[in-house]
Amino acid sequence: MATTTTGASPGTALTWSLRGRGPDDLPVVADPALADDPGAGTGRGVRVCVVDSGVERDHPLVGPLAGSWVVVKDAESGGTEVRETDTGDTCGHGTACAGIIRRTAPECEISSVRVLGERFSGTGDVLLAGLRWAVDQGFDLINLSLSTTRTHFAQDLHDLADRAYFARSVLVASAHNTPVESFPWRFASVISVGSHQEDDPALHLYNPSPPVEFFAPGQNVTVPWLGGATIRTTGNSFATPYITGLSARLLSARPRMTPFQLKSALYLSAANVRVAPRHHLPAGEASDDSEN
Repeated sequence: MATTTTGASPGTALTWSLRGRGPDDLPVVADPALADDPGAGTGRGVRVCVVDSGVERDHPLVGPLAGSWVVVKDAESGGTEVRETDTGDTCGHGTACAGIIRRTAPECEISSVRVLGERFSGTGDVLLAGLRWAVDQGFDLINLSLSTTRTHFAQDLHDLADRAYFARSVLVASAHNTPVESFPWRFASVISVGSHQEDDPALHLYNPSPPVEFFAPGQNVTVPWLGGATIRTTGNSFATPYITGLSARLLSARPRMTPFQLKSALYLSAANVRVAPRHHLPAGEASDDSEN
């Protein structure tokens, strides 16, 4: 016989069932329904963290950063620490992602945590430390245009992604560019992104066959790079910050949205999604399959 428990740890309301309470005891204030333009916001008031190779300070296509940090790993103990830094970007990748976010959501607040070194090098434990720090800081959106193929980090990343989800800190994660197993984009608690090759720079698509959930512009796109320059490049890495920026616009217009509501808004605003009229069964023909 199953037992039902209602319990809570300090600072949380962990409810396993609803006993002795009703709908009036659980009031929820929601934002208005989606407008015709679901991305009408500018990103104002939304805090975004780019977990990547750093971001070049004051790049004209990125603008000022709210903060810049780096994960430092001790060579002897193997421990990690997150420190403030003014070293900027080691390889250009993070600057490119930040620039795409900026042009998509121009008024959002962007911070950087560097977990990659030169030549795009990095380790799973440094990625995990940077991501954990970003989640602990309560950023609204965390852009992860990277992943790890090391399966022994998968469980820790999965647990962290779930913690972020329930804390309303949304992880937007890039699918790997090649058909290999990597993480955390494979997890249902994140928003996973791949690239499409359509010409429209403001078009995103919903994928009816996940685990990649959305496709966005990422083929031959112009992005900011080191030294105040720009380059044209291709990859799922550069589709991901477009979805992050669009999410910032949505959250700016409707700040009470939860992660699953945000996913729904992205789904409903995708160019390939059509809302069909609902067909109602005649009275007496409805069925309940819950016991089948």
